[in-house]
Amino acid sequence: MPAVADKQGSVDGIESHWLEAPVEGSHAPVLYVHGVPTAGWEWREFLERTGGYAPDLPGFGSSDKLASFDYSIEGYARWLRAFVDLQGLERFSLVVHDWGGVGLALAQAMPERVERLVICAALPLMSGYRWHWIARMWRRPVVGELAMGFTFKASARALLNRANREPMPAEFVDRVWEHQDHGTQRAILKLYRSGNPELFPAAGARLGELRCPAMVVYGGRDPYIGPEFAQRYGDALGGPATVKVLDDAGHWPWYDEPALVDEIAGFLKS
Repeated sequence: MPAVADKQGSVDGIESHWLEAPVEGSHAPVLYVHGVPTAGWEWREFLERTGGYAPDLPGFGSSDKLASFDYSIEGYARWLRAFVDLQGLERFSLVVHDWGGVGLALAQAMPERVERLVICAALPLMSGYRWHWIARMWRRPVVGELAMGFTFKASARALLNRANREPMPAEFVDRVWEHQDHGTQRAILKLYRSGNPELFPAAGARLGELRCPAMVVYGGRDPYIGPEFAQRYGDALGGPATVKVLDDAGHWPWYDEPALVDEIAGFLKS
């Protein structure tokens, strides 16, 4: 397995952290984009199988958490483009989860550079999405700040385990809680307040230009992003797409179905 290394550097003026592993074989490097409230570490198992890059998005993990950063789909797309250019990725495969769906904005801007695509329980860049109850609370001024301030590790664990078949590993909860400082809380609130579901279809208007092979995976028990968006993503993409809904899995489906890690890795390396 490729060794995973911690890396640090300036990306578009932001001091940034990422995990990196060498690619063994002829497949394209893989860019993994995490969601809320995790960081690049959630992809370590995948990196060990495929190699590639898993950055901590600004505001998360060990990357800078500046108040001045543009915590929005557009802001993260610009930062990801700078990251891809910094790494010299002329072609790459892309894996996105949850708010990591901001990576789809990058992909639509350079569809010819994306070799393979995996969309896993990602924010729906299409019509018909309604925020889950936690997001609705975060989007309200004052209420969101109070909710963040009164979130403790036990309540965070309960939210992370909501509707999962099995509880998330203790190490997972520990890593999330380790980085839930004021900077990450502010980033989450700004990100959710920047996003209006009525505007999501415009952000996904060019999904049909992504003609690379794709795999779309959602958990049937996901309480945050409904599994009905899995087939809708598959239909919106312009290339061949395999759509899987794992009926007994939650928001991080590879934790409920561990074989999914090897399945996704095999798809990316084929």
